[in-house]
Amino acid sequence: MGIDLGTANTLVYVSGKGIVLQEPSVVAIDQDLKVPLAVGEDAKKMLGRTPGNVVALRPLRDGVIADFDTAELMLKHFIRRVHEGRTLVQPRIVIGIPSGVTGVERRAVMEAASQAGARDVYLIDEPVAAAIGAGLPVAEPTGNMIIDIGGGTTEVAVLSLQGTVLSESVRVAGDELSESITQYMKKVHNLVIGERTAEEIKIQIGSAYPTHDDHDATLEVRGLHLLSGLPRTVTIKGPEIRESMSEPLSVIVDAVKRTLERTPPELAADIIDRGIMLAGGGALLKGLDTLISHETGIVTHVAADPLSCVVLGTGRVLENFKQLERVFSGHSRHM
Repeated sequence: MGIDLGTANTLVYVSGKGIVLQEPSVVAIDQDLKVPLAVGEDAKKMLGRTPGNVVALRPLRDGVIADFDTAELMLKHFIRRVHEGRTLVQPRIVIGIPSGVTGVERRAVMEAASQAGARDVYLIDEPVAAAIGAGLPVAEPTGNMIIDIGGGTTEVAVLSLQGTVLSESVRVAGDELSESITQYMKKVHNLVIGERTAEEIKIQIGSAYPTHDDHDATLEVRGLHLLSGLPRTVTIKGPEIRESMSEPLSVIVDAVKRTLERTPPELAADIIDRGIMLAGGGALLKGLDTLISHETGIVTHVAADPLSCVVLGTGRVLENFKQLERVFSGHSRHM
């Protein structure tokens, strides 16, 4: 079983079946009874809309487990759901985690997975998994550059011969882009909006680079007006949203440039030939590939299915376990 335990979404791959589950990483908990009410899509609908005794939580922040018990509940729920409620199954699990996490954070992920019923737990760095899932030839002695923009972290890595030559992980990604939209709406339009609304704005009219039909993109946004305290509707345009996201985007571009500066010349030559691959949900932001190729001068491609690159990578590793054994960054076995 391969799991992409993401800040925003969790995806599960079962060998022989492919991707069997793709749900938001959200858990809704009844605080009086201490029981989960909903996990995944149903819980996401509750974000910011719950009564006093119910909280909707995202157990992962910046790609790492922020709330251990909730993360374990969520993993248990997903594993059980994939196995149609059969409890005796003890799968071998490969989990994709950000490359910049500490040893303690790695152990937390392993612990949560083994508590949730895994027999063996292997960890794989997300950029490596994303590169395998995007179909890059990671086993060959050529340089491949991948940028994996998730919900909580952006991973930039140069890979060769099944290993990471260089990697940089910045904790600026999809969530920060949404957050910058929330702040902009508050500052400029005096409108308070929730994180789901900010995400909607980003998906519908957000862009990273000016395009010719930019100025026509408008969206009506509803929220609470700061001054009157009453609900209001405001119409916003594409260019202002792009402007509001420019700061987190420049952090991502700087990380790419820093990684390129440190790349050994032979691998750099390969990267110029092959281009840069974008994966992760953040790769779906309009014009991001153009922005990166404009800033670095290297052709940038978006992976065929950016959202599921990491989980497809974990699945491929499971299915070719012997050939790709060197890609793991941590392993725990429970008898």
